[in-house]
Amino acid sequence: MLLAWGAFFMPPSSVNKFPIQNQRMTLMTCNAVIFDLDGTLLDTLQDVANTMNTVLAEHNYPTHTIDECRFLVGHGMRELVRQALPEGVGTPETIDRLMPEFIAHYADNWNINSRPYPGISSMLDSLAEKRIKMAILSNKADQFTQLCAEYLLKEWKFDVVMGHHSGIAHKPDPEGALLVAQMLGEKPSSILYVGDSGIDMLTATRAGMFPLGVLWGFRPECELVEFGAKALVQHPEEIIKKYFVSSLKRAGF
Repeated sequence: MLLAWGAFFMPPSSVNKFPIQNQRMTLMTCNAVIFDLDGTLLDTLQDVANTMNTVLAEHNYPTHTIDECRFLVGHGMRELVRQALPEGVGTPETIDRLMPEFIAHYADNWNINSRPYPGISSMLDSLAEKRIKMAILSNKADQFTQLCAEYLLKEWKFDVVMGHHSGIAHKPDPEGALLVAQMLGEKPSSILYVGDSGIDMLTATRAGMFPLGVLWGFRPECELVEFGAKALVQHPEEIIKKYFVSSLKRAGF
């Protein structure tokens, strides 16, 4: 049985593991944007779910609906496999055995249904016109993060594209976000962090960035709010209107 998102989203001991650099953060001038990938820029859920279910079915394990898979993704591929397995089955040995199969299936099927969300193209066009620095930070394995950016977002230049790789902790550890900020040459306080999950909101807050939650992605509004979203948007164009109009200053915060 799949648990409600709050039951497995984040171990209680990890929520306060990292110090929050600026609990009363506001955003007056934004020089850069860091985007999450899956559920934020790209709708990849169908391809990820189909891959996971194919591997599960091949081993006679129960499969998951698309809505169930919304709450399995986001922690990285290994954690996806662990959570997708029946309770008590996801041992390190079993995960080690299934991971190569998952990667092989996904390598053949990662772009069958995956596409940018409606409105993403025009939003990225506007950011490019305004010469705003843009980056992608994902818990998806780096090889697939790079593929998605190269083939599904090839019309836009991202200053940094970073998926999970050895030596960098998974989000919500702020290490990756702070490294991206350093690579962008920007202070964390001048960066808008855009994502669709509680993981993203925690990452942004712990890194001292402005956590902006999107409502078109995989996770519900209540999760974004609970884990620290300072603002929410329902459509990509709202990001331009609220944060990048003329002088790039926004009022109200």
